[in-house]
Amino acid sequence: MPSIPTEIAYSLRFQVFVHIVFLFITGGTLAAQTNDDAVFDTAIDSVMAFRPKTYAPLEDLFGSYDSDSLKMVTLLQKSRSTRYIEGQCYALNSLGIIYRNISHYDKAVDAHRKAYELSLTIANIEFQVWSLNMIGVVYRRMDLVKSALDNHKKALDLANTEPNPTKALKANIAISQNSMGNIYLTLRQYNLAINEFEKSLQLEKEANNRLGLAINYQNLGYADEAMGKLDHALKNYKRSLDYNDQIGSEVGRVICYNSIGQVYIKQKKYNDAKIIIEEALKKAIVVNDQFYIASSYINMGWAQLETKTFRDAEKSLQNGLSIAENYGLKSAIVEASSKLSELYGKTGDFEKALRHYKKATELEKQIFSERNVQYVNDIIIQSENEAKNIKIKELAIENALVKSKLERNQRLFWLTLIGLAVLAGLVVAFNRNQQLRQEKQILTLEQDMLRSQMNPHFIFNSLNSIKLYIINNEKENAVYYLNKFSKFIRKILIASTEKDMNLEDELETMRLYMNIENIRFSNEIDFEVIVEKGVNLANIRVPSLIMQPFLENALWHGLSSKKGDKKIVLEVTKSSDYYVTITITDNGIGRKASEKINNSKMTKRKSVGIGITKARLAYFSKDYLGDSKLTFEDLHDDHGKASGTKVILTIPVRPSALKIA
Repeated sequence: MPSIPTEIAYSLRFQVFVHIVFLFITGGTLAAQTNDDAVFDTAIDSVMAFRPKTYAPLEDLFGSYDSDSLKMVTLLQKSRSTRYIEGQCYALNSLGIIYRNISHYDKAVDAHRKAYELSLTIANIEFQVWSLNMIGVVYRRMDLVKSALDNHKKALDLANTEPNPTKALKANIAISQNSMGNIYLTLRQYNLAINEFEKSLQLEKEANNRLGLAINYQNLGYADEAMGKLDHALKNYKRSLDYNDQIGSEVGRVICYNSIGQVYIKQKKYNDAKIIIEEALKKAIVVNDQFYIASSYINMGWAQLETKTFRDAEKSLQNGLSIAENYGLKSAIVEASSKLSELYGKTGDFEKALRHYKKATELEKQIFSERNVQYVNDIIIQSENEAKNIKIKELAIENALVKSKLERNQRLFWLTLIGLAVLAGLVVAFNRNQQLRQEKQILTLEQDMLRSQMNPHFIFNSLNSIKLYIINNEKENAVYYLNKFSKFIRKILIASTEKDMNLEDELETMRLYMNIENIRFSNEIDFEVIVEKGVNLANIRVPSLIMQPFLENALWHGLSSKKGDKKIVLEVTKSSDYYVTITITDNGIGRKASEKINNSKMTKRKSVGIGITKARLAYFSKDYLGDSKLTFEDLHDDHGKASGTKVILTIPVRPSALKIA
């Protein structure tokens, strides 16, 4: 959009400043009308010379005169004579605002529409948006909802087409949003109204526009009041009043006083309401705004009605109604008629009460018609669709950028992917190698375990014992023990193919082992298995042949050198839900005495079964909740003499999969 160069704008201001200084030096006073006219004439001459194309420099020079109809007519005529379109647009819109403020709505619309048509000829978006917004404000005053919303929506859409909006355009966007919020407020769409007011408020804060802030806080107060939030409404009205006081806006004060008065009436603070509404009426008469004069009379009549001063109330309400009817203020007519209907109902004049009631309801239906509501809904849907389309376009642009980056980085992506694949392969290979090592170690342990169980001495001695039964012609014993031996060998071979077995099979295997070994001890050994009541042997898994090394130690290290009573007790108990405890107790000579005997022998019997068993228990526990424990206790009698050994084996029974569940 073309804009006035900075140096030209400064030149305009400088020329006006020089003229003011000249008047002061020559004894002139700015307060005098002649001098004021001279300054205005100088401003016009400067503008006609430089012909700025934007709103800002015109507002800087003529903003203080925009409420003076004579000066704006002068600016309009000068601009027409020089065919300066921007000057004509500024003057026409200023005249339209003047007409609107004195309730000459037809003239106001005509002036704004001419400004809009002129701005189209020069394709000036700033003036187009401003003109459309001003037309919308006038229609809103006239309660022509559809026309008002059309113009504000058109202004907002047009302003949003500018990628880098000027300060003036941003201000008009805020006006559009505020005005649309007011229309939603009229149609009782309070949440939609608040949403528009808050968007407008944000823009006004960014621009530090105190007038815009005053208007938006006032409108937020309207919405709060309509929803029954009187304390919130009062707070927003007082914020608005503070900003109006800062900028010295008499119209703003009138609006705030009336609004605060209405809240006081609803809070039943009638005297406070009368005082502030009376002040509003005085100021409204001074500024000669018929819309707010009517509103002040109606509010005063309402307060008087609530305090039952019916004559005064009737007079005030009739004054408000008369002004509203003369200037076509529909919402004011509805309000005045409604209050008069209530008044006549209380005073017993039911005919007048009914007449005013019908008048209020019929006119309210025109304002709040189904057509208007449907139109608002259509606008909302249209806005949502437009927002979605904008979002889709933004996403498409973003997608194109992402695609470009992906194509640009494709080689890096594939190199990274290949690198990760190689790294993953190395990790898998390393883990597999570790797993194979572990499996190999387990297999080695199983083989060592099998060799331990299939000890050549044990097999030779067992078969030799059976052979003696045959030689001595003890056929039954030979057959009995041969069956036991073959069954034991078969269980060892089966166990060697399995990592673990249930405790019931393990105990049966141990009984077979002890039966066979007992041959060599001439059945002198008393072997007893005790299982605690309630222990389900079939459901408990243990490493296969885990108890054989301990029984072997008890036999050959504890009992083989002992004279007299020889006994081994194997006991199974359930110490908790997570563990089973197996104890193997013998009444042998004890570990210290056994070690001395073993050291004195020429040929030492080396037992590797305990070491293998500990390693197997460690691997077995990895699949269970908890660790296996193996402890040895040396038993003593009352005199402190060794009386045997106890092996305590604690094995977990809960698989680790239960932890996940």
